[in-house]
Amino acid sequence: MTTIIDDPRLEDQLREHRKVTGADRYDEVWEGVYMMGPLANDEHQMIVTRLAYVLEDIVGRPGLGQVRAGVNLSDRADDWEQDYRCPDVALFLSDGGAENLGTHWMGAADFLVEIVSLRDKTREKLPFYQRLGVRELLIVDRRPWRLELWRCQSGVLVQVASCEPGSDGALHSRVVPLTFRLLSAEPRPQIEVAHCESEQRWLL
Repeated sequence: MTTIIDDPRLEDQLREHRKVTGADRYDEVWEGVYMMGPLANDEHQMIVTRLAYVLEDIVGRPGLGQVRAGVNLSDRADDWEQDYRCPDVALFLSDGGAENLGTHWMGAADFLVEIVSLRDKTREKLPFYQRLGVRELLIVDRRPWRLELWRCQSGVLVQVASCEPGSDGALHSRVVPLTFRLLSAEPRPQIEVAHCESEQRWLL
């Protein structure tokens, strides 16, 4: 159900309440339109936490870049609150094109993760990420389970690979030395993340 609030006072009260309670953590503004999403469920947050940990271990800790589990990402320095998105996980390499402005990051993130939840708008964010010049995007879909790897090619964000539980092969990132695949398991498939330069792997 979509709710439209046409009362500025009620809108201000609702936004202030969400800010005070922390419910606004994943709220976004799309070209001036305030988007309120529900808080992610526990499985969603667990995957975010573990993926961020892996990226921090491989990229953040060695000083190769910075990892964020949730961040404001915009295409502008000023008036950024009129148009920004909050990817679930964001990676910014030290020699990348994005800039940390304190309140938000501006520009081309190197690697993003979006985890699809019920009624969210993950794929509707793709034109925005393309405009920013995001290098790679990993989408984790859970209805049904599927991984998708998107990559910027000649300025266009295109899907270059996908896999389902038990599929042969893995998704190979060109940004980080990692591969991703889905293993058949109960009660849900497991995401296997493997380091290309060692035998280290993580099951999420």
